[in-house]
Amino acid sequence: MKTGFGWIEFGGTRYEHDLVIHCSGEVEKRKKKVSKHLREGFGHTPLSEQECIFLEEEHPEVVYIGTGQHGALPLTPGAKKLLAGYTTVIAPTPDILVLMEREERSFAAILHVTC
Repeated sequence: MKTGFGWIEFGGTRYEHDLVIHCSGEVEKRKKKVSKHLREGFGHTPLSEQECIFLEEEHPEVVYIGTGQHGALPLTPGAKKLLAGYTTVIAPTPDILVLMEREERSFAAILHVTC
């Protein structure tokens, strides 16, 4: 796994957008449109609880939140509250990738690729 500003490589594929990695290993584009209306209040489209709801169905042992290359992705209070129910690691995306490579527990991840 590698990352740089605006991109991430996962599973041998290069993506140029934020990712959601499910417990099954399925990778999809982060659907940040559901949080876009909150942008003005945060100065950036934050990670909201609506984007984290899938965790309630998957029940990962750990959740990784990659906050971007410089750690600037904000989280809404609702997202923080939802994530408090899980073992959660929140850190800049490059740091998260190092931890994910070593992870043996089931996990889900939301990874921001810019800021």
